[in-house]
Amino acid sequence: MAAMLGIHDLALFVLAGLLLNITPGPDMLYIIGRSTSQGWRAGAAATFGVSAGCFVHIAAAALGISALLSASATAFTILKIAGAIYLIYVGISMMRSPPIKMAIRERAKAGLGEIFRQGFFTNALNPKVALFFLAFLPQFIQPDAPLKPLAFLVLGVIFTFTATLWNLFVAWSAAKMSAAIGSRAVAWMQRCIGAFFVYIGMRLALDERA
Repeated sequence: MAAMLGIHDLALFVLAGLLLNITPGPDMLYIIGRSTSQGWRAGAAATFGVSAGCFVHIAAAALGISALLSASATAFTILKIAGAIYLIYVGISMMRSPPIKMAIRERAKAGLGEIFRQGFFTNALNPKVALFFLAFLPQFIQPDAPLKPLAFLVLGVIFTFTATLWNLFVAWSAAKMSAAIGSRAVAWMQRCIGAFFVYIGMRLALDERA
């Protein structure tokens, strides 16, 4: 099937995707923060939210919207600023989160649906992810492929599937670790991750090369 779609070096694509997936970034930090503060289910919800956000970029790349975004400085800047503001918002929310025992009592205020939505927007509003898909996926598609949009979708689904498996493992590991290191250490880890989110958001907003 891959050959029919004009996809080549599929095994190399999967390997490269796995290596990229294990590289820490905003998505992984968000998953770790939610897992350590609220447990495995919250980490899984964050993971699926991030994965859903990936499909926005996959569809955009397949339809050529990402190419338009990369060519339009104004559109890119608007999305970059929106993403930066949201990352800063998520970071401040994590820094202000209550101690873990209180968080358990107030879980309705940060339910799984909200965690999923935050994971979704953390990924979907990151323009670097859009440009990553636009730059990475075409490397494994023949220039004369008859169905380029479908080839984009297939590669995007494969990449997102492997990323989801890895992030679920990260969520499980972080939840287990939080049970071992105690609530005070978890709270400080949560604040540090939140502060790093704020840093990433500010850097994204101020970086003229982004």
